[in-house]
Amino acid sequence: MQEVKQKLGEVIRRAHDEGPQVITRHGEEVAVVIDIAEYRRLKYGAPDFKEFLRSAPDLSLLEIHRAKEPIVPVELV
Repeated sequence: MQEVKQKLGEVIRRAHDEGPQVITRHGEEVAVVIDIAEYRRLKYGAPDFKEFLRSAPDLSLLEIHRAKEPIVPVELV
């Protein structure tokens, strides 16, 4: 049991540092250990683009100051 605990800690560390870790039993893949952030991304998914934009801070609270001088037109050649 102690060996299992030691290896589990190593597998968890590697899942966090290196990515998903495949667990095998008698040479057959039976499970995968992944980092919690990856699990949450897979389970809940990333917000769609519209939700992402709606989650932005309220920009109407910003105080934007502009110069009062008139804009000088630039002639493109």
